[in-house]
Amino acid sequence: MKLLFKQRFFSWLDSYDIFDEGGYTVYTVEGRVSWGHKLQILDADGYPLGMVKEQVFRFLPHFDFYEGETQIGTLKKEFTFLRPSFTLDFNGWKVEGNWTGWDYSITDAQGRLVAAVTKELWNWTDTYCIDVADPRDALYCLMIVLAIDAEKCSSSK
Repeated sequence: MKLLFKQRFFSWLDSYDIFDEGGYTVYTVEGRVSWGHKLQILDADGYPLGMVKEQVFRFLPHFDFYEGETQIGTLKKEFTFLRPSFTLDFNGWKVEGNWTGWDYSITDAQGRLVAAVTKELWNWTDTYCIDVADPRDALYCLMIVLAIDAEKCSSSK
């Protein structure tokens, strides 16, 4: 399953539309006013599914993932010099990327590919292609991509 993740043009808060290969909206993401990033994920009908919430007052970025009201995982940026590195505490998954941090993969505990993420260059807004191996993992992969994109946004300010 391929998802196209596009930031909305002219939005005051983080807001995104996530489309399937046919161009249909699968998810929307609405930023909420808060300290740090707080991104609510909604299905195509506007029903809330989850949230990515940044923990503030940390030395390095730290994001919690929620499904409904239940915290299900965490993504933390690690201190490195050359390429971005993240520790993911969710289902035994790992995130590994190239030196730009725009292209990366998510693998499971056995090293199998869960998703491949590529950033499309030459767009007016942030646009990513998320190629998810199992459609049941799409929401969780989206949470990881949102957290990494939010970290990049914060670190470029």
